[in-house]
Amino acid sequence: MKRLFVLFLIAILSPSYADSPTEFDDAKVIAKESIYHDKHQTFYCGCDFQFTGKSGGRIELESCGYKPRSAGNLNRAERLEWEHVVPASNFGKARQCWQNGGRENCQSTDPVFNVMESNLHNLVPEIGELNGDRSNYNYGIVQKDADYGACNFKVDFKGRTAEPDDSVKGAVARIYFYMHDRYDMRMSPQQQRLLMVWAEKYPPSAWEIERDKRIAKVMGHNNAFVTGERKWTLNHKNSKDGVVAELKEPKQVKTKLAANEPKAITNTPKIVLASASTGAIIGNSNSKIYHLPVGCPSYDKVSPQNRVEFGSESEAESAGYRIAKNCK
Repeated sequence: MKRLFVLFLIAILSPSYADSPTEFDDAKVIAKESIYHDKHQTFYCGCDFQFTGKSGGRIELESCGYKPRSAGNLNRAERLEWEHVVPASNFGKARQCWQNGGRENCQSTDPVFNVMESNLHNLVPEIGELNGDRSNYNYGIVQKDADYGACNFKVDFKGRTAEPDDSVKGAVARIYFYMHDRYDMRMSPQQQRLLMVWAEKYPPSAWEIERDKRIAKVMGHNNAFVTGERKWTLNHKNSKDGVVAELKEPKQVKTKLAANEPKAITNTPKIVLASASTGAIIGNSNSKIYHLPVGCPSYDKVSPQNRVEFGSESEAESAGYRIAKNCK
């Protein structure tokens, strides 16, 4: 039933989405077979790798001069992982499923989250250690040397900020623009300004353009910030192309299904497909406490003179704020 539900959702969002992945595991396999089948290089550092198993791989660290940040991280450094350039927590934490059980609960109960998590435009192959070290940190300028040998990737763990090499800064910016525009996500003015500079200074490479074309063949649409059809400006008005405010399924929907699946959906309750972010994160400048738009009872109770808006939890925490204890 869940698979039928998601298939119907995809069909409504775009009639050309027939082959789009609806679960993260499927997205990784499609990325391997249809996007990166002949491009075995990691995103941040350009390290060579070889696919192994269903969607995994082994990194050839010597190919790019990569050195693990610590000897204990060697195994993960040699492991290929799939990185969400815009972290899953950024679009997950504003959804009720995340408040009720985190990422695992969203994967089990929320078809909208699964669509966003499986979006191929936001997925790149990466060194496992870098995927872990980057975590869900914002991108920014890091005033320190790189910790990974010849790989110019910097992480400020205390400031929760990561800075990639110049070669991918433009691609990072255009993926951020795409995800925020498509799913109506908020981005802080500071982050917008930085990414706008990166996008302007580092135009799409030949591979970024080719990657976009391959993904479009699967998902039915390009990243318009790669093709040049759209350009991000400060306080950009999002298209919300991937958002459906409210959806009711018809009494009977027919589609091609496996033999062991039912052939129709009947009397299914409506799904409310909210924006990936229902509002800004609100901080109280007096108490240094922040509130999420979902799951925090005091979200609307902060005095106007003390209100501070943040685009993400990491931004709020970097500013010295902590989440309210009554948030669920």
